[in-house]
Amino acid sequence: MTSVIQAGDVLQVAWTDGNWLFLDAGFSNKSRSCGLLVRDEAPRRVRFGEAVKEITEQISKSRSPLNLVIEAPLSVCFDQDGNPKRRRIEQEKGKSRYWYCGAGCSVMVAAMYLIRAIHQSKPPVAVRLFEGFISFKKLGEVSSHESDVLSLRDVVQNTNRSPGLIYSPDELKEVASDKIISAFAVAGLDCGIPPVIKPAPVSAA
Repeated sequence: MTSVIQAGDVLQVAWTDGNWLFLDAGFSNKSRSCGLLVRDEAPRRVRFGEAVKEITEQISKSRSPLNLVIEAPLSVCFDQDGNPKRRRIEQEKGKSRYWYCGAGCSVMVAAMYLIRAIHQSKPPVAVRLFEGFISFKKLGEVSSHESDVLSLRDVVQNTNRSPGLIYSPDELKEVASDKIISAFAVAGLDCGIPPVIKPAPVSAA
């Protein structure tokens, strides 16, 4: 199945015309579990259905390629025997977060439904996908959907960012035999493997 929804490129992580959307994905029936940031506007907390509607509307009005950052696993990893395993970014200082279980799996399902909705809307412009990765927060740090999407935008806007904030697809493997594929390939919509934007932890005051 072909689509104008494709993985972005590391070199495209630049503000340029500012046509960027940022989603901290959540999947809840009642709560405003998503953080949504449209271009240079203020971030908002919205329900999943609201996020899907606004993102598809923003894409329909775009006149240039739209860059979409989703804080959810957009690629998956399997070992040489076909078993799911963590990607390299999913381990830090002895701690692990896996794409295939827990919260990672839940928001990946949310991302699948969003990508399907975008595909069905027949976007008039290319939609470039980038994965946001915000995890391993400090003990006692309160999670904020608004601050998460702001931190992702800060990376894109910062032209003097330090190395290590953007990961290419090849950098997601722990060993050479790992197989990294699109999270959406299982649904028949292979969007490629997006680069991962991983903001640096905020230093303690």
